[in-house]
Amino acid sequence: MTIRDLLAAADAKAVGAAMHAMVVELYPLCRSITGDGLRQTLAGIARRIPLAIHEVPTGTRVFDWTIPKEWNVRAATLKDPRGSVVVDFKDSNLHVVSYSTPVEARLSLAALRPHLHSLPEHPDWVPYRTTYYKEDWGLCLSHRQLEALEDGEYEVRIDATLAPGSLSYGELFLPGASEDEILVSCHVCHPSLANDNLAGVAVVTALAERLATVARRYSYRFVFAPGTIGAIAWLARNEAGLGRIKHGLVAACLGDPGPMTYKRTRAGAATIDRAVLSVLGNSGEAFEVLDFVPFGYDERQFNSPGIALAVGSLTRTPHGRYPEYHTSADNPDLVTPEALADSWSKYLQVFEILEGNETYINLSPKGEPQLGRRGLYRAVGGGGEGREKELALLWVLNLSDGRHSLLDVAERSRLGFAAIRAAADLLLEAELLAPASSAATP
Repeated sequence: MTIRDLLAAADAKAVGAAMHAMVVELYPLCRSITGDGLRQTLAGIARRIPLAIHEVPTGTRVFDWTIPKEWNVRAATLKDPRGSVVVDFKDSNLHVVSYSTPVEARLSLAALRPHLHSLPEHPDWVPYRTTYYKEDWGLCLSHRQLEALEDGEYEVRIDATLAPGSLSYGELFLPGASEDEILVSCHVCHPSLANDNLAGVAVVTALAERLATVARRYSYRFVFAPGTIGAIAWLARNEAGLGRIKHGLVAACLGDPGPMTYKRTRAGAATIDRAVLSVLGNSGEAFEVLDFVPFGYDERQFNSPGIALAVGSLTRTPHGRYPEYHTSADNPDLVTPEALADSWSKYLQVFEILEGNETYINLSPKGEPQLGRRGLYRAVGGGGEGREKELALLWVLNLSDGRHSLLDVAERSRLGFAAIRAAADLLLEAELLAPASSAATP
């Protein structure tokens, strides 16, 4: 089975429903850049694919960074002067600023206020905040709750530990016919956020699950790691093999109903950039293309100058550009099975191009070969039927000079890669083409 066969046979409704169910299942877990919530999330992925889970001990040097202490939180409450619970970690793990130090104190409202975070522009939503690399603490609550607090003494308790441990990440390698690799990465460090985190996790897991069943020219490497520090740790531990990675994508924000958005590699015109734009450009749907900037998800780690991998980022609505981003409103209701299935399909279409993008030699290059006697041309000329198919054949023949790949042909002809690949397959069967790597120039 090929990726093309997989796409043709896939039940998009069932694929989308399975991914959405995974989002719902993992949503309650309190993920962070380390800790048991992260491990439980990786275990959830490992129930679906044979994931290898790695632990990097606290204090390990990874390039310019050091693996931090491990953080775990068990409970947290804020009680008002009458003893009523105003904030409870059990209601939402977003209520605790990620990596908060343990606290047990009684504070005046004035002393407490600097540790409280809300969203005045969305008074009923709870924000997501972190303090990974500065020992501090905080609580998040709705702005409506914050404004209702009265003067008096408050009791705050955060039952958490910040101690030597390790950072966890997961990895799956699917070997192909070639040692050259395609890298697919997503972050697994956010707590209850459905689109920014779990949608990418679900799509990448489903991709790995299905790609394991098809014939692969490339080898595929799937990395599930905490943002920034996790990607840096993975790079530091795998630096010797990075030369095998030829193309890559960072997956995030793949479940909202917005259009697809692609952020280019640092080079800007790598094969992965061209493959994604071919898919989006021939989809008939709206999309957006962004130039690379060294800000965002882990594409900035993979594109750093000392690493320089050709890794782009394919999302739907980008981070920070939908109102629910990093808030309690980024819940499973924001994520739709239809959007997840469409994202999954777009990724597979990109991989189909990378798998099928080869360079050929025309074995009958002096004038057009007679396609009619080979059953490749219409028996009766003059009509419009089949013209695009025949035009694809002629484009492939004309540009198969050992210098132009099929992606070059697709871009030049504007016919779409699938049509060009299908034409090349017919010409190979008719013995009018040969791979450039094995053919002698006619």
